[in-house]
Amino acid sequence: METHFKYQASASWSFHRRGVVQPGDGIPYTLEFSVPPEFGGEGGNWTPEHLLLGSVASCFVATFRGMAEKSNLEFQTIEVAVEGVIEKREGSLRFTKIVLRPKALICREEDRARAGRLLEKAEHGCLIARSLSSEFELQPQVQVEILATV
Repeated sequence: METHFKYQASASWSFHRRGVVQPGDGIPYTLEFSVPPEFGGEGGNWTPEHLLLGSVASCFVATFRGMAEKSNLEFQTIEVAVEGVIEKREGSLRFTKIVLRPKALICREEDRARAGRLLEKAEHGCLIARSLSSEFELQPQVQVEILATV
């Protein structure tokens, strides 16, 4: 397996208080962003802070999905709410804590403990989270919903 990968993105500042970010690799979609209103930006837009937390959230659910597939865990849905805390430390602002609140909906009660372990493993296995120096806190929930057979 290859151990070296490259990804690209670009950003430009346009409009009055908004910019545009675009992924590389020929992906045609762009996303408008601004800085948060508390830093003089426009409200109602993605911010770099939202993009970072969105990266953590999407990486977490993708990592869980991959781990569940490898361990043959059937699940109906996985979702995660992510909250970041920014504080001034050593003279500059930074994310000091990121809280992950994943909810896994599984089909069988006997899989509850395994699903919980996979949620914990997904936190540690998420490439984006591992690349950040913030403290991470996991608050997992596993729910069971037995599907009716027809």
